Amino acid sequence: MCEKEFGTKSELNIHQSIHTIEKTYRYVVCGRESGSTSHLNRHKNIDTDEKPYSCVACDKAFGSNSDLNKHNNIHTEEKPYICVVCGKEFGTNINLKTHMRIHNGEKSYSCVVCEKKFRRKSDLKIHQRIHTGEKPYRCEECGKEFGRSSHLNRHKKTHTCQKVHNCKTCGKEFEKISYLKLHLKLHTGEEPYSCVVCGKDFVSNNDLKKHNSIHTGEKPHSCLVCKKEFAKKSDLKVHQRIHTGEKPYSCDVCSKKFGRSSHLKRHQKIHSGEKQYNCIVCDKKFRTMDHLKRHQRIHSDEKQHNCIVCDKKFRNMNHLKIHQRLHIGENPYSCVLCGKEFASTIDLKTHNRVHTGEKPHSCLVCEKEFVRKSDLKVHYRIHTGEKPYSCEVCGKEFGRSSHLKRHQRITLVKNNIPVFSATKSLELRAT
Repeated sequence: MCEKEFGTKSELNIHQSIHTIEKTYRYVVCGRESGSTSHLNRHKNIDTDEKPYSCVACDKAFGSNSDLNKHNNIHTEEKPYICVVCGKEFGTNINLKTHMRIHNGEKSYSCVVCEKKFRRKSDLKIHQRIHTGEKPYRCEECGKEFGRSSHLNRHKKTHTCQKVHNCKTCGKEFEKISYLKLHLKLHTGEEPYSCVVCGKDFVSNNDLKKHNSIHTGEKPHSCLVCKKEFAKKSDLKVHQRIHTGEKPYSCDVCSKKFGRSSHLKRHQKIHSGEKQYNCIVCDKKFRTMDHLKRHQRIHSDEKQHNCIVCDKKFRNMNHLKIHQRLHIGENPYSCVLCGKEFASTIDLKTHNRVHTGEKPHSCLVCEKEFVRKSDLKVHYRIHTGEKPYSCEVCGKEFGRSSHLKRHQRITLVKNNIPVFSATKSLELRAT
């Protein structure tokens, strides 16, 4: 009749009664028909949300006696249904059947929107909320809504600060025992999951799966606004904050907000004064490893990033990217007050001080204030007498490169010496 398959003849006989039994009982509210009063009564309880059957152990209520009996297995720890493949035990037959789909790869439930498939109908129902935007679970404390009950439960702990699992090594606390177990591997150095391509080891299977996307090039998560693709869903979520302007991480000291937790942690070191990364050459200290690595290139004079247009070299890739905008004329950052455009955010921030009048850099000698740190550095040469720019023709020294260039235009032309060669020499010495 319906070609559904069953493991035993008894299950087939029970199923066939669906097709053969006359459905003589009808629920007047929704028109649902049933072959027995018990099935009809159970449906009524679902429709009215009535739960007349209560567990004597924990007082949890259920709509049918069969659901209550299944629940009772939790308290008795009775698991009579065993998987013949892996030996895992289950309290109900339906849970065993759902589990078997892991072994046979069966995914019977498909999303009509994106065609993604699921083993359980409940998983499909939860997934569909991504498309509908439905968030049925609401926090009574702050009103925030969630698509999954598990996400609501996890969120509630932010109000209670409930972290019941402690690491005995470093004292760090965790909400779940599974999180603690993963954390403990950091102390033991255990990395049981290995990449079959490059041999890299990982603490969790989830980390390995994320890593595999590097080799496959797979980026299944794309931004609906700019179409940018990501290997990890978490990276997409963080990226979307660029478009929404959401900054969920706030500094307890100055209330400044950030889109990433890592940016907040880096910022907090400004208040604490913590600089844990030391340069082994000059002993200068830095708040982040990235800043230390950038600084160390000064000692090595390493400039490994070359501009393909003018061959100028840079220590930092970000500086090269900003420089390349000069060649293509790209100025993606605009001033909201006057509309002037800039190649980098730092240039925009410096420009904004023109409107605000802010001069954060002051001279320790005469207390003169400057908009840019570079201007203060040049100003200090008045007090120190430093003149780092010298003319190769006459040996005259200058405190500013612009003064040297002006000198070259006035003096060198009189002697029929090409200005270009002297200027080029200056640029090479400055780099």
